Amino acid sequence: MRIIKNGILNMLLSMLWVILSLSGFAQNKMEGAKAFDNVPGTVLGYKSGSSRIYPGSPSICILPNGDYIASNDFFGPNPEARVNGKSLTRIYRSDDGGASWTILTDIIGQFMSNLFVHQGNLYILGLSGNEGDVIIRKSLDGGLNWTVPTNEDNGLLKRGKFHTAPTPVTLYRGRLWRAMEDTEGLIQKWPKKFRAFMLSASENADLLKADSWLNSNPLAYDSSYLGGYFYGWLEGNAVAGPNGGMLNILRVHTFDKLRERIAIVRVNDSGTISTFDPANGFKDFPGGGKKFTIRFDSLSNKYWTLSNYVPEAYRGIIPLDRVRNTLALCSSTDLMKWKVESTILHHSDTLKHGFQYVDWQFAAEDIIAVSRTAYDDGIGGANSHHNNNFFTFHRIKKFRSINGIK
Repeated sequence: MRIIKNGILNMLLSMLWVILSLSGFAQNKMEGAKAFDNVPGTVLGYKSGSSRIYPGSPSICILPNGDYIASNDFFGPNPEARVNGKSLTRIYRSDDGGASWTILTDIIGQFMSNLFVHQGNLYILGLSGNEGDVIIRKSLDGGLNWTVPTNEDNGLLKRGKFHTAPTPVTLYRGRLWRAMEDTEGLIQKWPKKFRAFMLSASENADLLKADSWLNSNPLAYDSSYLGGYFYGWLEGNAVAGPNGGMLNILRVHTFDKLRERIAIVRVNDSGTISTFDPANGFKDFPGGGKKFTIRFDSLSNKYWTLSNYVPEAYRGIIPLDRVRNTLALCSSTDLMKWKVESTILHHSDTLKHGFQYVDWQFAAEDIIAVSRTAYDDGIGGANSHHNNNFFTFHRIKKFRSINGIK
């Protein structure tokens, strides 16, 4: 009975929030046809910089029927970014290839999450709130209704203080893999407090049950890495290596103005042991100081990413993790060396423009993507490059031949 009551209460809160907020977002979408013509891509959501509410954690997936499902959460100092103190994730759907979008629902108590489809079912996996529990929800109707993770039998996977971003759930050798971090490091400062680990579950398991999931040992910050120039790692990607084996490829934080890196952590086949070799595990990566998503494409036999590569003209000025005004399509055959294939989006200003935290999927010959975008809006623009005002959708046409970029 308690579970049913909690579920009904969450549903009623979600419905109330949708009623109160949809009118404002609908107005923004109508204005978008005129006021936001200059914004690259298709605008799904918008909050003015003055609102101090910022659309975060973009994620996207493709349903078996071809519909696109996208999501974002909200962050910022304004309490209205949350509902009674609880984080909120908004779900959108497009049935016309991303040309137009409908807001389906809001999920209260969901944060820093990614969407994925497994065995025909739609899931969202992330946190219950900032540094919250690890939770997963399932939808059987294309994202309109979701399960409520009230205990370890229906989606509450790990209790504690965790961190993540919308990074891939990867199917490899009969298991689903998802990189995450906890916040239990000895030094309780961002990002030194993050310890990297890997979650995994059998592909045939009930993904809503906590005991279906294993986790590897967490790897903590080490002040000796990179000759003392290492400040932490976060937002890892679960990637199957070219020679086999599961890897956790992490964003690396430094204050470097010239060079960006990733860290490559190795995970054993059972998903229980993570190891890192600091002598060989750091690699140069375009945009490695910001969140990125890596996926493997079997047709080109390459790994691809959309990342915040920093062109030469912007280096040596400020730490590169703050430069997010360029989105580049990059590829690699071995995960060790990366090539910048093309600039997808760019604005000359670094202070109040950014195309960041991009999540994306292969869509036949194209790539479809969603972005946490900071851009001009006619009333002062974004709060900053980081504190964005738009949530946008983009399509890269025929990405393997780099033609018709849009």
